[in-house]
Amino acid sequence: MWRFNSRLLLAVLAVGFSAAGAFAEPAIVYSVGGKFDGSFNESAFAGVERFRKETGETVREFELERDAQSVQALRNFASRGAEPVVAIGFNQANALGQVASSFPESDFAIVDMVVEQPNVRSYVFKEQEGAYIAGLLAAMASKNGTIGFVGGMDIPIIRRFLCGYKQGALSVDADVRVLFNMTGDTPAAFADPVRGGELAAGQIQRGADVIIQAAGGTGIGVLQKAADAGVLGIGTDSNQNGLHPGKVLTSIRKRVDNAVYDSFKSAKEGRFKPGIQVLGVADGGMDWVLDENNKGLITDEMKAAAEAAVAGISDGSITVHDVVSEGECPF
Repeated sequence: MWRFNSRLLLAVLAVGFSAAGAFAEPAIVYSVGGKFDGSFNESAFAGVERFRKETGETVREFELERDAQSVQALRNFASRGAEPVVAIGFNQANALGQVASSFPESDFAIVDMVVEQPNVRSYVFKEQEGAYIAGLLAAMASKNGTIGFVGGMDIPIIRRFLCGYKQGALSVDADVRVLFNMTGDTPAAFADPVRGGELAAGQIQRGADVIIQAAGGTGIGVLQKAADAGVLGIGTDSNQNGLHPGKVLTSIRKRVDNAVYDSFKSAKEGRFKPGIQVLGVADGGMDWVLDENNKGLITDEMKAAAEAAVAGISDGSITVHDVVSEGECPF
C-alpha cells in the first residue's frame, strides 16, 4: 500500500524547481483524483494548458494522492517563489489558509471555496444555475417521469447542485420524481467510480431513465452504468459528452478552466487581485454543452427551452434557489 512520505514529496517538488530557480511562475496543486480524472481536475488542467499554449510559460504542477499532502505541496511551491499558487478543490481550503498566512507577500488562489486571507483570490460558482438547466433537460428527455442524481461528498456545494436540478426539472413537469444519493461524507466520495456505478444502478432499478452525476471521478462510474443500462447520463464539470457518444444527454460545465486561466493570466499581466470571484451562467462560469456527441438527443424544443432558461437566469427573470445563502431547498 502506498504510504505518505514527506521526504519523497520534497524530492519530487525539488526536481520541478531545479531548472527554474526561485523566480515567479505559476503553480497548481490538483485535488485528490489526479488531473486526468475526467471531471473537475481535468477542467483545471485544461486551463493550465490554455495558459501554456498562449504564453509559452511554464506551470508547475502537483497531484495530491491524499489531502494530508496539501500543506506541504502549497508551502514548497510558495517557498520557491511560484506565483500565484492555485489550489484546486474545497478540501484544500484549510491548508491554503495556513500557507497563505505564512507567505503574506505571495499570491494564492483557490477554486471552489472561499479562503479569507488578504493574499488569496477565491473562485466560486453558482452551481445551482447550471443544475437548473440540467434538470430542465432531464425532465424533457425522460420517458418515465423519474430522473436521478448521484452526488459525491455530501456538502453544501453538492446540495446546491441537487436543489437547482430539482427546480429545473419541476419547471417542466410538476409531477417529476427526482431520486438522489450522496456517495459519502469524506473527499474520497469524489474518487469512487465503482460506488458511483452501484448507486446509479439502484436508481435505474427504481425507474430513473436520466441520471446526472455531480461526483467528480465517482461520476465516471455513474455515466458508465447509465450507458450500459441504456439510459441517459448527464456529465458535469468538464465536457463528458464524448465519454459515451449518444448516451450522455449533455454536460453542465463548471468553468474551472476559466478560473485557473484567469488567475495565471492576471498574475502575468500584473493585475492579480485578492477577493472573491463568483461565476454563474451570466458571466460564463456555468454552461451546458451541445456538440456532435449529443446533438441527436437534444430536440429543437429542448434547445429552445435551455436557451430560454439561460437568458432568464442571466437577466434575473428566473431565480434559482441557493441552499447556501437562502437555506434549505424548498423543492
